[in-house]
Amino acid sequence: MPVVAAMTVTSHASDAMVAIPFWLEMFAVVAASISGVLVAREHKLDLMGAVALAVVCGLGGGLLRDMTLQVGNVYILNQPMALPLSIATAAIIYIFPAIVDKPEKLIPLLDIISVGIYAATGADKALVYGFAPAVCIMMGFFTAVGGGMLRDGFMGVVPGIFQRTNFYAIAAIAGSASYVALVMSGLMSNVAALVVCVVVTMGLRWLSLRFDIKSPTEEDIARFLHRKK
Repeated sequence: MPVVAAMTVTSHASDAMVAIPFWLEMFAVVAASISGVLVAREHKLDLMGAVALAVVCGLGGGLLRDMTLQVGNVYILNQPMALPLSIATAAIIYIFPAIVDKPEKLIPLLDIISVGIYAATGADKALVYGFAPAVCIMMGFFTAVGGGMLRDGFMGVVPGIFQRTNFYAIAAIAGSASYVALVMSGLMSNVAALVVCVVVTMGLRWLSLRFDIKSPTEEDIARFLHRKK
């Protein structure tokens, strides 16, 4: 009986999850996978290394979320197109890098859009299963930046989200929080809130780049407190 009840809850929860357009979902996978391939090329990895980093970047955040929540389906297993598309993207970009013209400008844009999409879908899954708002925001954050964090870890470097840089992790948290607040308040539908989440994430990222605003370090905080005295 408990098993049947759990299956029923899972079924209803899955039906209630935000339904984003398939092409937008796959866009996020492709954009994140491309960033993984480019890192692999920078570090002179072989094709297998590029594929591995692409999959980690494109799907690692969702896997972290699903392993943490332990409810519902595992996205990488449940969406039949996600893994093949990530692998195909890796192979194509690795062999024909000229496809991505001026990657230093294009990839950051694609990357932050995918972060916004992942932040919303990650938070949404936790919302559907009734987790507390703070947990929902954290799951949105994990989904958005988890792939990049795993990628950096695999490459043996301090993850970029832990270093002083223009808003990235902060933008993901803000986007996720905006999604949770709008959906829980009933002010917007899930899809409309997703659009707001992407706009907030991209907007904060752009502002931090435009005005060179970076996340504070211990030295910045100490300097600020010293001026207050």
